[in-house]
Amino acid sequence: MSRSSPATAAPRRTLTGRPADTVGRLVDATVAEVRARGYEGLTVRNVAARAGVAPATAYTYFASKEHLVAEVFWRRLRALPPVRADRRSAAATRAARAMREVGLLVADEPELAAACTAALLAADPEVRQLRDRIGAAIHARLAAALGPGVDPAVIDALDLAWSGAMLQAGMGHLAYSELPDRFKAVAALVTGGAR
Repeated sequence: MSRSSPATAAPRRTLTGRPADTVGRLVDATVAEVRARGYEGLTVRNVAARAGVAPATAYTYFASKEHLVAEVFWRRLRALPPVRADRRSAAATRAARAMREVGLLVADEPELAAACTAALLAADPEVRQLRDRIGAAIHARLAAALGPGVDPAVIDALDLAWSGAMLQAGMGHLAYSELPDRFKAVAALVTGGAR
């Protein structure tokens, strides 16, 4: 996941009113379809039917099933509360606390977790844009947790560790529920016990 800043990423159109409701229904229908059919059985047409919209309307907002699933993850990530640095805790604890909620976004939904892993690795330009936003949001969570003055190399190392952990979980080598504790151990190594 790239860390391009939101300012440099291509702007996204802000939806309000009926289009926002339609997109929301499509996103909700995506989750229901993944639960019912798995990622392999997911299609934009099935999502559109479940959401009660025409396939052409669905394709107006989402270019592919990967785009739909990436949007699900992005919306869940964006809904998390902001991170605040609590200097009373060690840096590793702060970093782990900031990433705990991210790791648990799809922990209880194995089908959705697998779908997110596959979708976020897609080469679609729309997915790439969301992947950049997700990467920037994760980077910002880590930076906020560690606070000002932290060596940027520490944040980069934790970014890489987190991306690798998410990929490991997505491949089934690590349970999403294990991510927070495993990441805290890595964060302790990277930060060297820094406050």
